[in-house]
Amino acid sequence: MKRDLGEEAVRKHYNISGTDFSVAGEASSDFKTLLKKLGIKPDIVRKVAIAMYEAEINTVVHGRGGECDAEVLDNCVKIVFTDHGPGIANVELAMQEGYSTASETIRELGFGAGMGLPNIKKYTDSMKIDTEVGKGTTVTLTVNL
Repeated sequence: MKRDLGEEAVRKHYNISGTDFSVAGEASSDFKTLLKKLGIKPDIVRKVAIAMYEAEINTVVHGRGGECDAEVLDNCVKIVFTDHGPGIANVELAMQEGYSTASETIRELGFGAGMGLPNIKKYTDSMKIDTEVGKGTTVTLTVNL
């Protein structure tokens, strides 16, 4: 289904805390609500919500916080997460299910199971990771409408 949004895309910007786990997931929840209001198909809303939540948690857990820009275009939903973290030393390894660099403290909170990046890839039509060790990571997600 092609959305007729005209020339203007629907955009949201979120600041993602790198320390406050109590607000982790609020951006993805807010954007999910917006997608529903726009009449996006439920299966697309579900895919976006899962992928965005996983990326948001990764931004908190690994990225020391950052920003998220999400937009609904005529043919897709595009979400860009940019973090302030250490970067990903080995993207291929990080993409393996179960691999995690999360601390024991993070794991005790119920995060860091090593499914974030694999789930993001599973629930998006494209995922691009730009990372530099010592500088941070940008993850761009696209879900086709």
